Order: sequence, then structure tokens, then C-alpha cells
Amino acid sequence: MTTHLVTGASGQLGQRVVDHLATLVPAADIIALVRSDSAAEAYAAKGIATRRGDYEDTAALEAAFEGVDRLLLISSSEVGKRATQHANVLNTAKAAGVGFVAYTSILNAETGGMALAEEHLATEAALKGKGIPYTLLRNGWYSENIAGTAPQSVSMGQHFGAAGEGRFNTASRQDYAEAAAAVLAGAGHEGKVYELGGDSTFTLTQYAALLSEVSGKEVAYVDLPEAAYAEALVGAGLPEGFAGILADSDAKAASGALATESRDLSTLIGRPTTPMRDTLTAILG
Repeated sequence: MTTHLVTGASGQLGQRVVDHLATLVPAADIIALVRSDSAAEAYAAKGIATRRGDYEDTAALEAAFEGVDRLLLISSSEVGKRATQHANVLNTAKAAGVGFVAYTSILNAETGGMALAEEHLATEAALKGKGIPYTLLRNGWYSENIAGTAPQSVSMGQHFGAAGEGRFNTASRQDYAEAAAAVLAGAGHEGKVYELGGDSTFTLTQYAALLSEVSGKEVAYVDLPEAAYAEALVGAGLPEGFAGILADSDAKAASGALATESRDLSTLIGRPTTPMRDTLTAILG
């Protein structure tokens, strides 16, 4: 029996990973790390065991990692605290004798220059220094990151960004979840660095044209300078720090940070990645 533990199992990615993992290994071999009673109850209904813990409670992590063979570290959502939180997980995993760790990093972490990559690179370095067999899952942009604002863009007739003619290789959250589950369940991934992105590529101008086609309403792409885009995101209600990081990500995409020719993702999931059209159709109903 090999025990597989998924951290962040209450999140949108984590839930999908656990659900797909249950199609690859026996449910009895899966543990979901959760923080709430409601999450534990939801997994209990699916026959999945849970343990409690968060990335800052090392005592809880110690108990949670006992007897775990293979661990998926899903990166924290708390930008600015990630490096420390992830170090807690890795130190505890090492002490607990975990035999393998997969980590969800970011596409082109070493070359893209995104502010968002800094904590991912720190975590990658920490993981390499632990001496635990590992795999790096460098996830590209989720299609939902862009398409999530589709209803607002349609109502305004405009989609704002700062990526110029930079290209995006997005895939659905489900695609990335299936890849993570495949690596956690499978053999032969140790030491691999997977650059994960969608099979097809588009600019935000092309995205706006696709959005127009799917919605039946004309939507134009409005390209802004990075600072102006950050300001617009703050105006839309995002915290200043997070708005700055998103604007930086868009600006870095202009020079290729979120594009890839790698087909690691479709190879891992054994099928083509989900087209942006499908994600948009699902969001717009």
C-alpha cells in the first residue's frame, strides 16, 4: 500500500486532484489535507480520509504526514507568505520520511521574470536541497484566470490587459489537476521538471475575438500600460499588492512568460488540453 497525500485539498485545484487521483489509485490510499469540518465531511462522503493541517501549523503537519509515502504540495494562495509556508511543509515532510514530493510551481519559473515566480523559485530550491525525490509541475495560466472575467468583459464590450501581443498557452484547472494526479500516482517522474501549458496559443486580441464569437457580442481588447492596468484592477476591487502582481504577470506575458511549446501537459493527461472556447462556453452558459 502506497499512501498519497494532497495538501490544499479544499481548494479548487486540490479537490479536482483528489477526485482524479481516486480514479487512478484506491480511495483507501488517499489522504486529503483540509482545514475545515465541512471539507472533511465532503471527503468522508466520497470515502476519502482527511487529516487536518495548514502550512503554518507545523505540529499539525507532523501528525498529518505520518506514514505518507507520496505528497503533492499545492502552492499556497497567500502570496508573500508562500516561501515560508512551503518550507514548513518540506521540512516536516523530510522529518516524516516522505518518499516523494511533487510541487505546483509556475511556467517558465527560471526565465519568465514574473514577480509571482520568486517564491516558487525559492520553494524549488528548498525542495532540491532536501534530498527527497521530487517532480516540479510548472503550471501555466489557468484558462479560468482570464475567462473568469468574461461576463464583465461582455457587458462592457472590452477586455483589459497589459500583455500586448504576448501569447498565452492556457489550460483548464481540470487539465492541471489531472496532470498532478498522474504524477502523484505514477512512477518514473522523479527528477523531472514539467513545463505545463495548453496545446494551443493565443494573444489577448485573439481571446477578445473568441469571446465575441462565443458570447455573440462584440468585445475589444484594450491594452494598457502595466501601471494603468494595476490601477484598473484596484478600481475593480482587488488589493493593491495583488493587483500589482497580476499586472506584472500580464506585462511579463508580453515577452513570453506564459507561453510554451512544451506538450508535457497533454502527454501527462493522455489527451489534448481543454480549448479556451470550452472554458468560455462553460462560464457564459
